Amino acid sequence: MTDAICMLPATELAARIRARELSATEVMEAHLRRIERLNPLVNAIVTLVPDQAMAEARACDAALAAGTAPGRERAPLLGLPVAHKDLAETRGVRTTYGSPIFADHVPDFDALIVARLKAAGALTVGKTNTPEFGAGSQTFNPVFGATRNPYDLSKTCGGSSGGAAVALACGMVPLADGSDLGGSLRNPASFCNVVGFRTTPGRVPVWPFKAPYLPLSVEGPMARTVGDVALMLSAIAGPDPRVPLSLDEPGHGFAGLSVDDVRGLRVAWSADLGGLPVDPRVEAVVGGQRATFEALGCTVEEAAPDLRDADEIFVTLRALGFELGLGALLEHERERMKDTVVWNIEQGRQLTGPQVGRAMRLHGELLGRVHQFFERYDYLVLPVSQVPPFPVDQPYVTEINGVAMGSYLEWMRSCYQVSVMCCPAIAVPAGFTPEGLPVGLQIVGRPRDERGVLRLALAYEAATGLWRRAPAL
Repeated sequence: MTDAICMLPATELAARIRARELSATEVMEAHLRRIERLNPLVNAIVTLVPDQAMAEARACDAALAAGTAPGRERAPLLGLPVAHKDLAETRGVRTTYGSPIFADHVPDFDALIVARLKAAGALTVGKTNTPEFGAGSQTFNPVFGATRNPYDLSKTCGGSSGGAAVALACGMVPLADGSDLGGSLRNPASFCNVVGFRTTPGRVPVWPFKAPYLPLSVEGPMARTVGDVALMLSAIAGPDPRVPLSLDEPGHGFAGLSVDDVRGLRVAWSADLGGLPVDPRVEAVVGGQRATFEALGCTVEEAAPDLRDADEIFVTLRALGFELGLGALLEHERERMKDTVVWNIEQGRQLTGPQVGRAMRLHGELLGRVHQFFERYDYLVLPVSQVPPFPVDQPYVTEINGVAMGSYLEWMRSCYQVSVMCCPAIAVPAGFTPEGLPVGLQIVGRPRDERGVLRLALAYEAATGLWRRAPAL
């Protein structure tokens, strides 16, 4: 019964807890037992608060029994266990950012996404592993070590929301938060056969944030199904007066979306986003799903947006963000910082005003071309990652199909060029390589059209059912 509870979709768990068919206590106990059994194998949850979680679950059950629990619209996640990425501050719970500098850091406040999840009734079980300061799409750090892929323990789970993806795939939690600058929600979802949703900048406000007008870094929901991601989005989306990019629309409208007819939708299909090197195994798995979209009645054509200058834009604005966020720390803690983090900060320090201005001007021009592209198409579909999961002891990919990667970031261009588009992009399971390694595809929609992306993703998921293939731990 424990395993059955842990693999139920969050939407079903939430409904059964509210109907008192399952108690929040037994749901929490089941997930904590599963964490105890599986987490030593994969190292996904790095700080656990079982006593706090059980106390909150008992309080939830008491409120339901007394009829004082908040209603469904106010608390759509009532009683659901959730884990928070170790980049998100949690009041009274250790938050290390994956850095030895903050190994014993305990914040006295909650990050906005954590506060919203708590307000929606979710119950914190702990923190999920992340690379140091979230830098890189491979989850390892000197504080907690590496997180392993549950489909093959010798492989990486991706990153930087790698601990979250693994915790979900293993049924340790039904929901987890993540963040995404250049693929950190989408890449680990792809590597672990779960769903990660990078929403339009401002859809899920980010606070605290030292660069409030930079649009590349977002936070968002992760889960095993598209419906669960939509449920979580309903709790974390909506405006916040401290966040100037936040969108005015409240989040509650995302809950309860159902599979819809998608016939006639125009899908641009791109195997390589205009010429990026892609591992043949990824190309074969993702290419095999083109027939699924055609069978759903979509019009599918080979096409890709003009993303020239995307690399320059991303690298420049990312370096600027690293200097803004971590530059002061470098002054005193250089020796305790990862070499790639130091490199990124120093990149930011070397930028000139004209270089930043050029990147911003090019970004405006690129966004105009993206708008024109989406006048012709409703969606863009492409691989999430250019490679399948690679060895866990390999820090990053250095070549793809014989093409050398110029930095530790370059192998993730299929994600970070999409980040520059400032469009909602969801990573959903596409299938498995002959070795049994998960591969994901991205569905990208028009800016602010999260509902449209969820609509097509729900139809695709219903047609494939790939999310049901759990790891054989």
